[in-house]
Amino acid sequence: MAAAGTSSTVVLARDVPMPMIGLGTWQARGSEAYDAVLAALEIGYRQVDTATMYGNEADIGRAIREGGVPREDVFVTTKMPPDRAGGGEDDTLTRSLRLLGFDYVDLWLVHWPPGGRARADTWERFLAARERGLTRAVGVSNYSLDQIDELVSVTGEAPAVNQIKWGPSLYDAGVLEAHRERGVAVEGYSPFRSAPTRSPVLSEVADAHGVTPRQVVLRWHLEHDVVAIPKSARRERIAENFDIFGFALTDEERSRIDALAGR
Repeated sequence: MAAAGTSSTVVLARDVPMPMIGLGTWQARGSEAYDAVLAALEIGYRQVDTATMYGNEADIGRAIREGGVPREDVFVTTKMPPDRAGGGEDDTLTRSLRLLGFDYVDLWLVHWPPGGRARADTWERFLAARERGLTRAVGVSNYSLDQIDELVSVTGEAPAVNQIKWGPSLYDAGVLEAHRERGVAVEGYSPFRSAPTRSPVLSEVADAHGVTPRQVVLRWHLEHDVVAIPKSARRERIAENFDIFGFALTDEERSRIDALAGR
């Protein structure tokens, strides 16, 4: 994994570029999901995150197909429910592809450790799906470092991504460094649920840059090389979440936000 710094992309294993900001679609279905993706693509997003469990893959796929952006320019993630581990993985991905209307996805994740276990056998089937060209990259979500190490010990290959709940309230420099040492990109979901958005610190930093506390939180993700997938169905909020490339935090500001962890 190449460090993203303040770039708009991070490069995963096998030179797969992944946008640092994507649209989360949890709890969005039907026209809400479709309209949100269309708006995001028009605004400039080039990453969309979905999952089998979300029940919106058909809506997401239709919006991408009709959104006017070439398929190869949109990074699409979907996830396998843990109860499909142990032989049902291929059927799940095939069904996801059929619903999306695509020949492949860019990233396929194990949504949660199946039964709380790493399940190296499932990881081997994920790697096999990648080799067949059904997904460009494979990874996990909500896995511990020990579980990632178990996958590596059996297969010799680490997940390209670990998607975990992340934000200033959960900041842990050691966790980030441990993922980097293993070549695993960290992708954070629920960035605002994991941030004290009414904190005076975030308000002061936001005022200093003429932005909102939400934009500060997302910019903080980028500057820690953490991919962020904020979810919204409102066009104005989708636009706000993407407008984070025109300012940078100072070292002091970043440290003050880091210190919000555990408060």
